[in-house]
Amino acid sequence: MNIKHPEIEVEEDNPFANCKLDRKKYSTVLTNIILSYPYGFVLALNNKWGTGKTTFVKMWEQDLKNNAYQTLYFNAWENDFENNPLTALMGELKTLTTKKNELEFKKTLNKAATLTKNIAPIIAKAIADRYIDTEGIKEAIIGVTKGLSDVFENEVQEYEKKKKSVSDFRQSLSEFIANTNNGKPLIFIIDELDRCRPNYAVSILEQIKHFFSVPNIVFILSIDKEQLGNAVKGVYGSADLDADEYLRRFIDIEYSIPEPEVDIFYKYLYEYFKFDDFFQSPERHKYQGVQEDKANFLATCKLLFTNTKVPLRQQEKIFAHSRLALRSFSENSIVIPHVFLFLVFIKIRHNNFYEKLKSKSLSIREVQEGFLSIIKIEVNEETERPLMWLEVYIVNAYNNYFQERYHRKPLYERDIETGKNKCLINSIIKKDAEYDFMHILESINRGDRKADLDLSHFTKRIDLLEDLKT
Repeated sequence: MNIKHPEIEVEEDNPFANCKLDRKKYSTVLTNIILSYPYGFVLALNNKWGTGKTTFVKMWEQDLKNNAYQTLYFNAWENDFENNPLTALMGELKTLTTKKNELEFKKTLNKAATLTKNIAPIIAKAIADRYIDTEGIKEAIIGVTKGLSDVFENEVQEYEKKKKSVSDFRQSLSEFIANTNNGKPLIFIIDELDRCRPNYAVSILEQIKHFFSVPNIVFILSIDKEQLGNAVKGVYGSADLDADEYLRRFIDIEYSIPEPEVDIFYKYLYEYFKFDDFFQSPERHKYQGVQEDKANFLATCKLLFTNTKVPLRQQEKIFAHSRLALRSFSENSIVIPHVFLFLVFIKIRHNNFYEKLKSKSLSIREVQEGFLSIIKIEVNEETERPLMWLEVYIVNAYNNYFQERYHRKPLYERDIETGKNKCLINSIIKKDAEYDFMHILESINRGDRKADLDLSHFTKRIDLLEDLKT
């Protein structure tokens, strides 16, 4: 059993063979966009962190290679140790050199060196002014001892030289690209741009725009646009900066990979982490009251994962932790998958609420309100009953935990007049649902030990405070 999901293998002959989210169709759409605009542009793949962008672009990249496209993949986050992005980008281009185009690349590299020589000191000064306070350190970084007036005078004198350096570099780069790929554009994928140092991310964008805006290069920026926008605001020191407008300067087409279809991913994770080895084991099925555990676990997955847009990476983390924590339950232990999975879910996603439950700092009504705010699900005929079952289980376990056993206030009492049980609390899922709420309470208090379990029965195992079974 794996404790984490490894990087998905991208098969060379069939790149999307291991894609569980049916995303090959989106790669086809994007490739056709490239076919429609082969001259070159910048495409942003804009999705939140943890939604599988990196896996998708790696699969798509291999698919492009299989269709005779020249591609480069650059992980900005892994390479932001390099102060000058131009060095890193040229290093990636170097991998395209052959005997046929080696001279063209050397020519382009020489132009890049001239470009760096003419422009880098001014860039360094600008960065130093923003991030460093000590003037002596600034001067050491940029390697100059002249006064600011001398620097400005030098900029004016060399203005034409800089313009020519940029023009020469772009011309040389264009010629090099034209000789690499038999008329097809070079696909340059830049991943994790939103996770690298903010000033490095902005510098990459600026250099793509000013230096690499040449025919026959298609840049693919894999980003979380909101996070990248925050980085831009940080670099320019203004929370009021219109980051969207700034990014429009660089991005020609924006595309978001659609959310996977309901149920696909959590069912895959259930199989991958081998939950059946516990829930469906012959040894466990010797005991009463466990036969519905698998169905209840998957039903709770449906409630939690198909309505709150949980990032795929967080779903993996929740499943991995759940599977590990399950190892602390013995074959005859009561699990109550509804409660168990919900508590793992909030430990990973809403830890503040999880800790408040453990510290007994919430009233029953506050527990219900917190539960509803976390679920974020439309209450309808399909979801109403499962949500109420989950609500009752959570409230009951918390009530048992909140008070000592022999001084515990019940959630219901016998009505003397009618002789029937009466709820002392109301459901937050559905108003005027006293009968249904009471029916569920009576069901979990009937015969087995589920009604007596308190929150710590689950949290001790979820927090890995109980020994794991082999």
